[in-house]
Amino acid sequence: MQKLNYCIALGGVLSSLSIFAMFLTGVFPVFYLVIPMICSLLVTIMMKETSLYWGFIMYLAISILSLFVTPNKDAPLIYLFFFGHYPLIRHFISKLHLKPLIGLIKLIIFNACILLYFAFTVYLLGMEELLEEMEEFGKYAAYILLGSANIMFISYDICLSSGLIIYEKKLRPKIFPSK
Repeated sequence: MQKLNYCIALGGVLSSLSIFAMFLTGVFPVFYLVIPMICSLLVTIMMKETSLYWGFIMYLAISILSLFVTPNKDAPLIYLFFFGHYPLIRHFISKLHLKPLIGLIKLIIFNACILLYFAFTVYLLGMEELLEEMEEFGKYAAYILLGSANIMFISYDICLSSGLIIYEKKLRPKIFPSK
């Protein structure tokens, strides 16, 4: 019972922090990608402190609540389609014994999620003007945009690993001195 209370309390605190951060994307729209990245680190912390199950529950809670609370809908959607569940998938990918293929698998997952996000925003939400704006930059604009997104993903993955190391080495001993 005490473990359940701990998981619920930690999930509530980290989820409320994430939803508040997602709400700030309405105030600072320039951070609509950075804040979901930070929130994904919080999902990773939840997963490390409790379990994969509780990390998934936190991802679902943040995804659903931030869609209702956040005025800027880009941040919750990119969190829902990629940044929220990537730390959970990354946990399984890191256990693979095919070390040379891990990076390729991560890139394939990222590209699939980003293309799904793009298709959702353009075709289901009716943002066809996004396609028209890309045509102004030439026929290779979509490829250049996807290439730069892949570079951003590689730096995000490195930062996620570094953030987790900083948490485990510096913050965790201060937050949980008995562990």
